[in-house]
Amino acid sequence: MAKTANINIRIDPEIKAGAEQLFASFGITITDAVNIFLHQSLMIGGLPFEMKQPRFNTVTETAMQEARDIANGKVPAKSYSSARELLEDLDSEC
Repeated sequence: MAKTANINIRIDPEIKAGAEQLFASFGITITDAVNIFLHQSLMIGGLPFEMKQPRFNTVTETAMQEARDIANGKVPAKSYSSARELLEDLDSEC
């Protein structure tokens, strides 16, 4: 009988549940899927998929940088005294 080793990992419960459902639809368990991943990695000598940094369009990149600047206190965040004031400001930007 083959020897086995345990791997303990922490994962978001929702991701785990989704993965369990996905793999169950193929008739395999998460353990089976991890074993497949590891075997594939060893066979090709790396990750069995291409890793890339996400690319966003200029508008999204600008919005993300603005959010980082606000979070880091580099840019003051706008504040509103009411939802109506917020909506009026949003309408004026269009």
